[in-house]
Formats: sequence, C-alpha cells, structure tokens
Amino acid sequence: RHIATAYQEQQSEIRVQNQALRNALAQLNPESNVGAVALDSVPLELARQQLGRSFDQTHGGFGQAPKFPHPSSLNRMLRHWAATAVAGDADPRALYMVDFTLTRMALGGINDQLGGGFCRYSVDDQWMIPHFEKMLYDNGPLLTLYTDLWQSTGKSLFRQTAEQTAEWVMREMQSPAGGYYSTLDADSEGEEGRFYLWTPEQARELLDHDEYRHLARYYGLDREANFERRWHLHNFATVAELNQAFDSSAEQARSLLQSARQKLFRARADRIRPGRDEKILTSWNALMIKGMAKAGRLLDRPEWVDSAVRALAFLREHHWRDGRLLATSRNGTAQLNAYHDDYAYLADAALELLQVGWDGALYDFARQLADRLLTHFEDPQHGAFFFTSDDHEALVHRPKPIGDDAMPSGNGVAVEVLQRLALLSGDAEKTELTATGQGMGTADYIAPEQATDSHHVDIRADIYSLGCT
Repeated sequence: RHIATAYQEQQSEIRVQNQALRNALAQLNPESNVGAVALDSVPLELARQQLGRSFDQTHGGFGQAPKFPHPSSLNRMLRHWAATAVAGDADPRALYMVDFTLTRMALGGINDQLGGGFCRYSVDDQWMIPHFEKMLYDNGPLLTLYTDLWQSTGKSLFRQTAEQTAEWVMREMQSPAGGYYSTLDADSEGEEGRFYLWTPEQARELLDHDEYRHLARYYGLDREANFERRWHLHNFATVAELNQAFDSSAEQARSLLQSARQKLFRARADRIRPGRDEKILTSWNALMIKGMAKAGRLLDRPEWVDSAVRALAFLREHHWRDGRLLATSRNGTAQLNAYHDDYAYLADAALELLQVGWDGALYDFARQLADRLLTHFEDPQHGAFFFTSDDHEALVHRPKPIGDDAMPSGNGVAVEVLQRLALLSGDAEKTELTATGQGMGTADYIAPEQATDSHHVDIRADIYSLGCT
C-alpha cells in the first residue's frame, strides 16, 4: 500500500530519482577516448603494486576472509614475472606471490584433497574451510593457472593439482553429450559440506596403523575438529615433519598418504552426493575448454584434450544457431541470446585448441565468433564492447564491464583474441581495434607498430601462453 500511495502521489519525485539512477549507471561505463592514448606498461605496473600491497604474507592470496581464488589477479602477477624475466630484469617477488598462494590453496581445504576440484571461496584466511560449492568457472581458470605455474617452476605439486582438477572435471562435471555441467552444490542430506567431512573414527576404520597416523598428522585429524564437530581435510604438516615424527622416509610417507587418500575416496563414493546443476553455460564451458586444452597439451594428457574437443563440439552443435551463439542449455535444449563473454571466451578456447593441432574449420569458427563480437557488441563511438548485443532486449542500462571479477574481463579476453587472430590472419583492422580499446581488464596491449615486428609479437604471444612454441 505504501508503494501504491507513493506511485500515485509522488510521481515527480520518482521521475527525478529515476533519472539520477540512470545517470549513475551511465557513469559505470568507461569514459570515451578523447585523444591519443600512449600504450605503455604503466597500468600494469600499478596493478603489480596494488596487488603486492594486498598480498597476504601469512597465508597467500589477496585481502582477508572471505578469501576468493582471484585467478585473474594471480595470472596478472605470473605474466608480470614472465615479462620481466624476458626483459632480463625478473621480478621474483611476483612469482613468489603466485607460487605461495597456489601452494597454500592446493594443500588447503578449499581444494578437495580426495577428489580434486576447488570450492568457491574460503570463509577463513587460511584456505581451510570453504563454502563447499564447486563452480566450473573457478576451476577452468585455476586449471590453466596451475598448468602455467608448473611449467614455470617445475614443482610437482602444481602438476598434481592440475591432474586432480582435470580428472575431477571429466569424472563428475562432463555430460555424456560432451558439455560441462555448471556446479556442484555445497549441501548434501540438508547439511553444508556433509559429503566431505570425516571423524577420526571413520578414517581409522578404513586405514591401517601407519596410514592413519600419517594421514591424521598431515590433515589434522589429531587436532580439534575444524568444522561443526567434524574434520575437513586441510594440510597441517610437511612430509619432513612426518618423517621426523614417525621415522619414515619421504617416499614411504608419500606412499602412505596416497594409499590412505585412495581408501577414503572410495569410501566417500558411497555417500549421498551433493546436487549438481546440469545447466551447460557457454562462457563457463569455454573457460574449462581452455583449461583442459592447455593442460592436456602441456602435461601430455591427450584424453583431456579429447574432453575439451567434445565440449566444444557440443557447443557448436547445440549453442551455435544461424551464425549466433546461445548462452545456456539443459537436456540439449539451448536458449537465450549469448553475451559478450560467451563469444570472447569461446574464441579464446578455440585458439587454445589450435595450439594442440591445426584445424582449419576450428580456425574459421574462431574468426566467426570474433566477427560476431565486432558486429553486435562493439561500441564504435567510444571503443570496447558492451556486455549485451545490439539486438538484445532493451535494458535500462547497457553495461560495458571492463574489470576482472570472479571471471576474467570479457573485454580483456577480447583484446587477446583479436590480437592473436590479427597475427594469424594478417588482418590489420583487428590489430588496430585492440590497440585503440580502453581499460580492458589485465590484458597486455600490442600497438599496431609493434605488431609489424613478428619476432616481438611471437615473444609476447609466448608470454600469454607461457610456453606455446
């Protein structure tokens, strides 16, 4: 009744408020380019400084709880280190921040220590207790990042984490038709995390004496419960500490931990599983396709590449209709006009698959996606891309997001896609477009004059992929 009265009696005030809201929304889009902009490394250096100031020296990551993975920020730091290394003035601190963060995440409760796959975020600073929901859009970029970091450092933990993540994706998140499902719920049997929790008694019944004492010390079953009177597995000890406590060798300790994890994993499979959201979203699938393609190529796991190929084939069959993408499907029925991220991410994933082996049809598909992006999403007056297409339903505000969030900036990914396609095709127009865009996330830029130097561009492309040849 209050709303009805206000609508009847205060229409002039409401109109003023409406216009103020429209004006505020309009300010969210980046300012137009009013003149020539020097494309230099200053914004990237500022990003490095800001991330460095927010780095958690004790537990890794950026900021405080609730703590999200922020793979785009970690990717920026890894790229910064790679670029400085190529220039002969490496920034080891940048690499350390990525290495330390991804080490603590890999060993922490945010990562499923038995079955692989990362949860959405940690409710504490230590990466110990997560919100137990697993999202496809987190795990795709994290798979890419762990693969890149393994290639940069050679540390076995990063390879193992990538392997566990990819195996979880294929085992639990890929539909029989090929597409990847969206999420696993946090709850089972009406309780958050129930599927993942243990008691010391449950573990002791499944393990022999040596397995249990190593697992209990390593994952904290010999400590107080860390989640609602039960235990969620989180690393509390090093292998060296296990060796000292139990007079075992490093090889023996690792073998005992592995056999213990396998026994717990098999027993856990008999529990009631969390629900699964079986929507297949184009943008989230594209992030995972890229991760599976890169990890499969660099870790020599062709079955992961095959998984990515199957997912992309599903999208082309069900989400590509009359030369346009659809955003989502369930049970094979696709609907809703796709958004900017859908086109940008999928083109990026297609280009990643082309690094496994050349496929002319896939290259043509990537070009079609980029062409639709330019035709239907570009802002020809002010640059960059809108989130919705020019034939989308009319909205109060047509957003043009430019920053990284839980997922990478679509505008930033579009810059990389157009740069790579420009280099592959010799299309100077795409290079000009990427050079005149503004504020597009954390992507590096290549100015048109730089793009004529093929050696320089090849090196920059290698930095993007951290190892493509």
